[in-house]
Amino acid sequence: MINRQARPSAALLALLLALTPCLLSSCASAAPSRYEASFFDVFDTYSRVIVYATSKEQADAWLGLAHEQLVLYHKLYDIYHEYADVVSLCELNRLAPLSPVSVDKRTMDLLLFSKEMHHLTGGRTNIAMGSVLSLWHDAREFGLDHPENAALPYSVALRDAALHMDMNDLVLDAQNGTVFFSDPGLRLDVGAVAKGYATERVARTLIENGVTSALLSIGGNVRSIGLRGDGSAYRTAIQNPDLASQQQALLVLELRDQSLVTSGSYQRFYTVDGKPYHHIIDPDTLMPADYLLSVSVVTEDGGLADALSTALFTLPVQKGQALLQTLAGVEAVWVLPDGSVVKSGGL
Repeated sequence: MINRQARPSAALLALLLALTPCLLSSCASAAPSRYEASFFDVFDTYSRVIVYATSKEQADAWLGLAHEQLVLYHKLYDIYHEYADVVSLCELNRLAPLSPVSVDKRTMDLLLFSKEMHHLTGGRTNIAMGSVLSLWHDAREFGLDHPENAALPYSVALRDAALHMDMNDLVLDAQNGTVFFSDPGLRLDVGAVAKGYATERVARTLIENGVTSALLSIGGNVRSIGLRGDGSAYRTAIQNPDLASQQQALLVLELRDQSLVTSGSYQRFYTVDGKPYHHIIDPDTLMPADYLLSVSVVTEDGGLADALSTALFTLPVQKGQALLQTLAGVEAVWVLPDGSVVKSGGL
């Protein structure tokens, strides 16, 4: 699950920090002070949490809480590993085709949310695509390890797997806290929603524990809380998907209790016969979506931003704009294959 060919999200974070003008040494009048921690053990990516606190002890407590919660969500939503202390989605994928499985409330909440997102996006965000996505995952991993023998998944295998991606076969009993797959061939893959959803949950936990100013960036899923210590908005950049360009940032945004999530073709891919194939699969064609280079979504809720960024990436711009117009408080930035940029009206 480690992203070995993606441009590290650290690049985005470096941009973010470079655009943050006020540090401890230059803000003598600012109180509270800025503290941060970086993690490499959650969601197989580089993550950073920044908090403003009046003491190091308070900051350490908040940063520790954020890390503790992120580790828990990582384990619960992991589709590749099982754990002794929680039922992960990996274990759920193994057991739920056999009989109903009791799951943690945080897992149930994610699955219920994912059903809502599936309906909201007209099926473009579909966590029941695990059987299809696993074929692409295995082909990509093999291709990265053996580039001279890299190949696409067999089309017949993709079509067979697509027979098992009906969200109606994901049976959720919220009252009893159980999950059952009525189609034994169904498998879950929550990559389209998990990081954004978990980031949002952790942000809300921090707020409940007294945090009034913070920034979370979990693999590039960014969530701001309040304003910076000097009263200014958090600033972050949308990365240029053209990795060869000297211009790393396409656009700088100010976030006020908002999330920013980007989906892009440059983030995770492998190459077959000189052509790159990325990881965001169109549920209609079962192939990597080719409408865009990237799309970024800005809205308050990080889970919604994550789900919408996946959905919009698999749609032509005009259809994506039509979807966006049905939603309040959501903005987007599209980068087309020719490098041109389209922004929604509120940006």
